[in-house]
Amino acid sequence: MSTTDLPPSTAPGAAVAEPERTAGPWRQPMSVWATAFAAVVAFMGIGLVDPILPSIAEGLDASPSQVSLLFTSYFLVTAVAMLVTGFISSRIGGKATLLLGLALVVVFAALSGTSGSVGELIGFRAGWGLGNALFVATALAVIVGAAVGGMESAIVLYEAALGVGIASGPLVGALLGDWHWRAPFFGTAVLMAVGFLLISTLLKAPPKPAAKTRLSDPLRALAHGGLSTTAVTALFYNFAFFTVLAFTPFVLGMSPYGIGSVFFAWGVLVAVSSVFAAPRLQHRLGSVRTLHLSLGLLLVLQAAIAASVAASAQPGVIAAVVLTGIPIGMNNTVFTEAAMEVSDAPRPVASAGYNFVRWMGGALAPFIATKLGEELSPELPYLLGAVCCLVGMGVLVLRRHHLGALKG
Repeated sequence: MSTTDLPPSTAPGAAVAEPERTAGPWRQPMSVWATAFAAVVAFMGIGLVDPILPSIAEGLDASPSQVSLLFTSYFLVTAVAMLVTGFISSRIGGKATLLLGLALVVVFAALSGTSGSVGELIGFRAGWGLGNALFVATALAVIVGAAVGGMESAIVLYEAALGVGIASGPLVGALLGDWHWRAPFFGTAVLMAVGFLLISTLLKAPPKPAAKTRLSDPLRALAHGGLSTTAVTALFYNFAFFTVLAFTPFVLGMSPYGIGSVFFAWGVLVAVSSVFAAPRLQHRLGSVRTLHLSLGLLLVLQAAIAASVAASAQPGVIAAVVLTGIPIGMNNTVFTEAAMEVSDAPRPVASAGYNFVRWMGGALAPFIATKLGEELSPELPYLLGAVCCLVGMGVLVLRRHHLGALKG
């Protein structure tokens, strides 16, 4: 799922010379592949804990809602850190920001594997979120600066890395988690250390930008009606998205392998729909209509999950959960490009403000959804997710006059 937006030629930490536009997205220099590999691992960390949530709860004697705070702490810190990434990268440069983020992930992923209590694990995941924010917020700018084939090719490559990371995260978590719930954390630390070495040796440091980003710039950018509309809509969408990701492992009642397989299939659909389906629908329908379509489909599937949970129909739950990968992948791409196009602020600044708001949905949903399912009824979180999709569609309708820069 995309967490940053396309930067302009003046993006913090990126030196963007006009690349050749004849090359495809898959013929890139090794520095680009090194950054893309690290991006895969970074996005892998989002779904890595999914298959092992029940195992973590059992191993640390924690309730599902307590374990859900692994997502909340991660995304809350990620959201807030988005406000300072531009400030940092515009001062120390893109490569240094990438390496700082990777180093933090290595340290806190390894510490997560040593946790003796759920409180320690929640805290270490928060540090992991800080490192991930620094890396993810800078990775696309660096890829655009180093890639050949133009900005469009860079976006395709970045979206592909996102999709592969999201799809492989649950599978890696299941394979390592079946041995011990601590193993996926140590595995991620090792993979990120490899990414650190690759980037440090293969990526040439781009020059620092002439203009430095102020800490207040991302929040000022949200004064733009189009950007704030996109960000608030994305917040409600992310609430629905992370309800599926964070609460479903407790509903499935399966082994780590089973949960990992379900979310691997889900992640494949996320990747395919984000890279292939979303651009085609945008071209035909426009961004706004595509968002209505994908939010409406996610609403229907959330309701289908709720009905299947209420009927104790596990095959229905699995099918509907996997199919949510289609609208989620579409939303990830279209929201990213919409936030990129709708604002007149510098794209990295607009991206930071937008991601600050949207990731709040990822921070709130896991705990709220799990608490509702734990104390009231297991279908209620999905009904709330469906309502969030409806609210998001309503925001798009009520504030459509702010979206004139978007087609459709």
